[in-house]
Amino acid sequence: QVQLVESGGGSVQPGGSLRLSCTTSGRSISGFAMGWYRQAPGKQRELVARITNRGRIDYGDFVKGRFTISRDNTKNTVNLQMDNLKPEDTAVYYCNAPQHPGGPYWGQGTQVTVSS
Repeated sequence: QVQLVESGGGSVQPGGSLRLSCTTSGRSISGFAMGWYRQAPGKQRELVARITNRGRIDYGDFVKGRFTISRDNTKNTVNLQMDNLKPEDTAVYYCNAPQHPGGPYWGQGTQVTVSS
């Protein structure tokens, strides 16, 4: 069993930044891909970013160079730095562990609100 806990969400103005963190427990993230997804009201959950154990990264098309995903296997954390946030980035952001045995696993989500 893997537990994922997100933190770092909040409210910011357009153009602002937030840094989300996902801390895992139960099993190391080393050797496994990790990711971030988001879901806005009335919309499907979509990929924001994912990173393989070897560091290969994919971003959702909407990211356009604004977000950066990173991982620290020694701390079992995955971070998402979000810059130049837009109102359409408003959503609940979820940490995802897609490859751990018994998974996929999801965190409880953290709210990000971008509004002036």
